[in-house]
Amino acid sequence: MWDQRYSEPGFAYGTEPNEFLLASVSLLKPKGTILCLGEGEGRNAVYLASLGHLVTAVDASSVGLVKAQKLADESGVSIRMEKADLGDYPIEPGSFDAIISIFCQLPPSIRINLYKCVYGGLSHGGLFILEGYAKRQMEFDSGGPKNPELLMDLEEAKRELQPLKFTHAIELEREVHEGNYHNGTGVVIQVIGVKDDQLN
Repeated sequence: MWDQRYSEPGFAYGTEPNEFLLASVSLLKPKGTILCLGEGEGRNAVYLASLGHLVTAVDASSVGLVKAQKLADESGVSIRMEKADLGDYPIEPGSFDAIISIFCQLPPSIRINLYKCVYGGLSHGGLFILEGYAKRQMEFDSGGPKNPELLMDLEEAKRELQPLKFTHAIELEREVHEGNYHNGTGVVIQVIGVKDDQLN
């Protein structure tokens, strides 16, 4: 499905970074190591690399990653690309200053284990930044999957992401305008979590 979508002309979700990521980027460590999950055609990874971060973009679609590489080349930045299934993607412990998940809608069978790996993969003080469509997005036609299993519940996400310390965790309606597939009012959850080893 993703190879087919990313084979369409242009960029499915545009080339500009996600607005929530833009609003959160000042929290990131300067020139840090960053992992972007389900990065697709690379818009967020390219933006982060343009700020001087060392970015790894992982996605299951080779078509998406080819377009991400093209976008990176056109933007004059370097990104490490990895084709992988997030169901068994190994995240080296303590290896990233931030991990980014923007509209990376996953079933619980994959998400729960991945989030455990996210916590371990963050360095001390590292950030996890997430925006995803909430369960109530089923009521809207502005984008996102129509399978409720792939939509997110804020309290579930907070439980699955423990023991991160949450500095921001909300569900809200907002206007999302990203390429051809995210357009209009949507219901999202947003999370910023910090790894604080002293809490353990």
